[in-house]
Amino acid sequence: MNTLGHTVRSEWTKLRSLRSTAFTLLTAAVLAVGLSVLFSSGAVRNGAEEGGYEPTTASLQSFVLLQVVIAVLGVLVATSEYATGMIRTSLTAVPRRGRLLAAKALVFSAVGLVVGQLVAFGSFLVGQAVLAASDGRYATLGDPTTLRAVIGCGLYLAMIGLLGVAVGVLVRATAGAVVAMIAVTLLVPLLTTALPAPVAEAVARFGPFGAGTRVMAVDPDPVLLSPWAGFGVLCLWVFATLAAAAVVLGRRDA
Repeated sequence: MNTLGHTVRSEWTKLRSLRSTAFTLLTAAVLAVGLSVLFSSGAVRNGAEEGGYEPTTASLQSFVLLQVVIAVLGVLVATSEYATGMIRTSLTAVPRRGRLLAAKALVFSAVGLVVGQLVAFGSFLVGQAVLAASDGRYATLGDPTTLRAVIGCGLYLAMIGLLGVAVGVLVRATAGAVVAMIAVTLLVPLLTTALPAPVAEAVARFGPFGAGTRVMAVDPDPVLLSPWAGFGVLCLWVFATLAAAAVVLGRRDA
């Protein structure tokens, strides 16, 4: 009998066998270190001119590009089988399509959580080392707000990757799904500044990017959601998209 456990093991094997998985994870590690050094050294230099900087935020700024890398990995989890035609074999082996999607989501969630936390803590520690070496102000994990921001960064990255899985199932084409994720994570926040103030504020408060990144905030903002409330809004966006993906997967042909 093909149980959820069997399907999860199968999806784990597929993820490990993807050549793009190792390349994507290596890219994430390199970006985490390189961008953290870049942003942290820039924070010291610009902070001296502008009157200060927030050390935790400076070292975690690499998430802006890291989220794209994690999103691409999530997309590949879903679209690689469509590209090769293996999705037909998977659906034959697992006729319950909701179970197949659940297994993909569970496997990626586990991988995304580990990868997200590793790159978040790596970015923070490297960044703080750069700040300390530059005789700048730096933070430590002993501060509860700082620890929450770092853990929150890893959680945010994992959820963005899971959103990539859902979008990949909906779009099915790798290029289209990647473009959609770039639009959600990078373009929409940029375009928000051109919207009327009430609309821009609503997007900043309740959009997946604006709300989700609140979990990385060190300083409170009375206009925006609290850190965990914002992360909760991001989770709602992700689960709603996964639900839509489950409906679409169950109704259309492979």
